[in-house]
Amino acid sequence: MKGCYVLPRELSRSRVIERIGLILASLPIETAWRVEVHEHKAKRSNAQNAYLWGVVYATILQAGQLKGWEPEDLHDYLLGEHFGWETITGLGKTRLRPIRRSSRLSKQEFSDYIEFIQRRMATHGIFIPDANGEVAA
Repeated sequence: MKGCYVLPRELSRSRVIERIGLILASLPIETAWRVEVHEHKAKRSNAQNAYLWGVVYATILQAGQLKGWEPEDLHDYLLGEHFGWETITGLGKTRLRPIRRSSRLSKQEFSDYIEFIQRRMATHGIFIPDANGEVAA
């Protein structure tokens, strides 16, 4: 048996706790069971993702300093610059790839990544508006 339940932050978590208790009580006693509890980190939202690709990367590429770059090239480069690089080798070739991808970032980690990009691009004279449309001077 396998299951995953998110215990919400609100006070209305008693129903979830009751359900988890019933499931635990129904497990066969002749089998040992492992129960793990982890902090639930909300993944980035669709709005954050749309902002990254539709505003952040578009603004950088439209600035004209990266001739020939595609959005995916920029994405990999910025992930590597923020999270670090690892070297991989195969078929006689060596290349770098980012240590982390953005797909599993929490909302806070994603916000930190966006702030990193804004700071980095500002050093190149490229100013990226915040998600609310404001541009820091």
